[in-house]
Amino acid sequence: MFKCVVNSIVYGGLLAQVQLRLSQKTLQEIDRWVAEGRFKSRSDAIKTIISFYEEREKTRKFYDMLLKRSEEARRHPESLVSAEEL
Repeated sequence: MFKCVVNSIVYGGLLAQVQLRLSQKTLQEIDRWVAEGRFKSRSDAIKTIISFYEEREKTRKFYDMLLKRSEEARRHPESLVSAEEL
């Protein structure tokens, strides 16, 4: 019971187990990271890598939004608000 509550709080819901196929080279690299103490386990390494990917995607979307807004501002500079007016 306690473990499920903690998992729900930490990971935003109950955890599911999945099967994953990796190349031998990738698995050796993950095992090396675990042996070096970078991660507690293979599972921890894979979850961390996925979290980094999710953050990268959020950053990419934010960057795309900034590019779009910059283009809109270039086309319509009259709609810009100066920093002094804020």
